[in-house]
Formats: sequence, C-alpha cells, structure tokens
Amino acid sequence: MNATKPQPSKTDLTVTHVLAELLERLEHSAQPVAAEQYRSVVLHLVNELGDIGSGTALGALLDTHPAAAELYENLNYQHAGLCRSSLDASLSAEREAKEAIDRAMRRPQKGSSDGQS
Repeated sequence: MNATKPQPSKTDLTVTHVLAELLERLEHSAQPVAAEQYRSVVLHLVNELGDIGSGTALGALLDTHPAAAELYENLNYQHAGLCRSSLDASLSAEREAKEAIDRAMRRPQKGSSDGQS
C-alpha cells in the first residue's frame, strides 16, 4: 500500500519573496499590466503561500510586501479573519462608516416635501 507522507512546510522563502516583490511592482506599475500576467503571478504566489508554514520569516516578508499580505489574509480569512489588519485601522474605518451613515440618514431626501404623504 502506498501511503502518502505529508509534505513538510517550506522554510526557504526565496521564490515567495521574488513573487511578492513582483506582485508589489505590478500593483504599483505606472504602465497597464495584462490581466493574465497579474493572474499568473497571484496564482504562483498562492501556491507558494500554501506550502509555507507560518513563522517569523513569513511575517517579516508579509510586513514588507502589503499586496502579498493582503493576499495571504484573504486566503486565510475563513480560519483567522483579518488577522494581519491593524485593529486600530479597522475600528477607525468602522467608526467613520457609522458616522457617514448617520449623516446620510439625517439629510432630507430630495423631491420629498413635508406636506406630502
């Protein structure tokens, strides 16, 4: 019987680093980027991130590559939520959204007048 052995997590992040750097360049490119090129880089990075165990090296890579960090967070959302997003930034965004909604609800709607029902 052939039993499959679980693959150990990768510890060499060289390829992951190159892909994360390439994704950053594509994200900030002043020139238009072909969708297929972008998709290819993202899919390769997804595969690399799937083979890596979490740890300090991965954390350092994600800290310096925001696009890769966002991808990593989206990939792991079902297990960890927005695990890499700053809580202060999240709370601030939630507070601003609530204030905007409150302001919008207080405005009188155009086209309605007080005497009509």
